[in-house]
Amino acid sequence: MSNNDPISTIDTNLFPAHLQLCLARLEQALAEHGYERVLIHSGEPAICFLDDRYSPFVVNPQFAWWTPLKAPHCGLLIEPGKQPVLYNYQPVDYWHAPAPVPEAWWADHFEIRDVTDPERWLDKIVDHPRTAVIGNAPVLAGCFQNAALNPTALIHSLHLARTIKTEWEQGCLAAANHRAVRGHRAVAEAFVPGASEFELQLAYLRATGHDDNGTPYSNIIAINEHAAVLHFTELSRSVPTELRSLVIDAGAEVQGYASDITRSYSTQQNGSFADLVDAVDALQLELVAEVKAGVDYRDLHLQMHHKVAVTLKALEIVDLPPQDQVDLRLTSAFLPHGLGHFLGLQVHDVAGLMDDAGEPIARPDGHPFLRLTRELEAGNVLTIEPGIYFIEQLLAPLREGVYARHINWRLIDELKPYGGVRIEDDVLVTDDQPRNFSREAFAAAS
Repeated sequence: MSNNDPISTIDTNLFPAHLQLCLARLEQALAEHGYERVLIHSGEPAICFLDDRYSPFVVNPQFAWWTPLKAPHCGLLIEPGKQPVLYNYQPVDYWHAPAPVPEAWWADHFEIRDVTDPERWLDKIVDHPRTAVIGNAPVLAGCFQNAALNPTALIHSLHLARTIKTEWEQGCLAAANHRAVRGHRAVAEAFVPGASEFELQLAYLRATGHDDNGTPYSNIIAINEHAAVLHFTELSRSVPTELRSLVIDAGAEVQGYASDITRSYSTQQNGSFADLVDAVDALQLELVAEVKAGVDYRDLHLQMHHKVAVTLKALEIVDLPPQDQVDLRLTSAFLPHGLGHFLGLQVHDVAGLMDDAGEPIARPDGHPFLRLTRELEAGNVLTIEPGIYFIEQLLAPLREGVYARHINWRLIDELKPYGGVRIEDDVLVTDDQPRNFSREAFAAAS
């Protein structure tokens, strides 16, 4: 990477302030819920049933909030007023490569105790009712009789704390967008000359420097009608006879933080599907412009449906007035998913569906797949991902319904072989204009 590369130039000087904010938020949560200290376990790899292979290891995100270390069998013991202790698992093992040596820019802020046994170090942790233990490693279940294992109220508080991204986290999320855009550009360039979905996936991985287990989620690379499958991951090895459309929904990871970007492409510069791609891109930007602290994300989701209805009317796919389409829930047949979700250490990041007391915030009636129902706050990072699809399972009831005569079935049948369109950006909420990490990365790469 060059010295000007947005990934390699993350300002590690921001990490100490991030850590101090994490400590302050934890201290407040512990006091509120009656705990003195917390042990956060990094997790254990899971072995496949009746086999000696392990599933890819994913670190506990509560652990990853404090340190970029991605090793299993580790632990963080954090007590306000004391230096956090990192139990760093370093096995004597000639079968596998050792975990990397902790880098000074983050490791210097911890008391690091190397341990060689994945369980015995847990005996050193005080088993006390005012100790909270967070993690799902099976070893934890038998270690503590008095400490609270995964106390719900405390975890809710920590989840809420994670929704406000520090400057360090924002820098990592921005860099993850730059890394993903490399892959998106590589896929777009390889698509038109002719490549299979599998070949496009390889192009993405080469460009981002990821392997299949390194991406934050399984990439969706869908050509033609495959784009109508919202989570299409069964990549074809053959190139279709006719290339019409492509949807790529793919992210990248930097220091544990994820990006989640979607773009749609048409092989034709003109025509109904090209017009649809342009229309969804335009309405997506309109929705991004509405992102601001104080906005109820549910209202933004409903605005998306109204804008989709306007588009369906303008493109002569549905001839009913937009508000009638929304009221009759016709738009849900063309857009069955939610507007987006929180983004951070997890692609579908935590706390999107609960209030500050940890109680559920209901989704709008008739919109069961929305993943974020909170009022937005400065520091939130989220996705904005409208789409319009032609999914026969959802269209079939309309063909036989009372409003069938208001739908242009000839045009829909023309568009079905293209699958659909989705445009998705990662957006930082501020008190003023939002910051669009994804568009910034595409602009910098052009």
